[in-house]
Amino acid sequence: MKKPSSKIRDEIAKLQEQLKVAETREAERIGRIALKAGLGEIEIEEAELQAAFEDLAKRFRGGKGGSTGKERAGGSGAGSSQTAAVPAGAAQGSAGEA
Repeated sequence: MKKPSSKIRDEIAKLQEQLKVAETREAERIGRIALKAGLGEIEIEEAELQAAFEDLAKRFRGGKGGSTGKERAGGSGAGSSQTAAVPAGAAQGSAGEA
C-alpha cells in the first residue's frame, strides 16, 4: 500500500524539525566546549577556524589531520559541507557572542 503524498510531506516536516533540534543541540554543545577552551577570545578568520575544526574531526574519525588550516582557509570551501552546515558555524556564532 502506497502512502499519500500529504502523509509523506508530514513525515518529512517532522524529520526536518527533529534534525533542526538535533543540530541545535550539537551546535550548543560544541559551542560550550569551544568557549571553555578559550576560542571565544581568539582573533581568527572563520575559514581558518573551520579548517581547524575539520582537521580535528578527521583526527577523531581516524583520518589524517595534519593541515595547518591555512592550506584550506583560502579555498572555496569545497570540503565538507556537513561540517560547515551547523556545528562549526554555530560554534563560531556562540563563541563570538560571549
